[in-house]
Amino acid sequence: MSNFSVLLVEDETNLGITLRDYLRTKKFEVEWASTAKEARSKFLEMRPAIVILDIGLPDGNGIDLAKEFRSISKETVLLFCTALNDPSLRVEGLELGAEDYITKPFELKELTLRLDRILKSRKTTLHNPDEYRFGKLIFWPKRFEIQDAQGVTSNLSQKECAILELLLDHKDEVISRDQMIESIWGENSFPTNRTIDNYIVKLRKWADTDSDGNLKITSVRGIGYKLEIKG
Repeated sequence: MSNFSVLLVEDETNLGITLRDYLRTKKFEVEWASTAKEARSKFLEMRPAIVILDIGLPDGNGIDLAKEFRSISKETVLLFCTALNDPSLRVEGLELGAEDYITKPFELKELTLRLDRILKSRKTTLHNPDEYRFGKLIFWPKRFEIQDAQGVTSNLSQKECAILELLLDHKDEVISRDQMIESIWGENSFPTNRTIDNYIVKLRKWADTDSDGNLKITSVRGIGYKLEIKG
């Protein structure tokens, strides 16, 4: 693995030490914080590539902390690791751009696999162009942002960004939902087809603001989606 910097935010001492030491054996540069206050300080100091966040902290909430981090850096990967298996919290975390949401207990190997997948995605993003233009539509993959035909800029979650990049890499080809799940989530994750559809909604609304149809995301019934670019 590459020497990516990781900020681990975990208030349970034994788990914090275990995860820190384990990730260091995998060649990550890891700093551990046990409180929200300490995490804020370390985040500003190290500007980590990845933040692994517990939600229940003694002096705050991991979701709120993640929002703070996201406002400072749109490129930092956010990964929740918590005992709170609450669907509403999971949705809130993913909506603010978290890459993944792991519930405790989990195997260390599972964390490694998910981080491997994140790194692959990050390396791909780093090699992509800084900007794509389709008529009046603009996509900035490294900033996780899109601009619609009216000039309104919106943030993308990392999953939305990855889906759009996958469609761009295979323009004019039908990409099945299963292909998206395997490529972006990995074979050991189990999002539903409906999850894919929900992520596509925002991308299609963005594309549809261009009345000239310079970019279209069309659905292929029972299979998946296809991206078409005019010209």
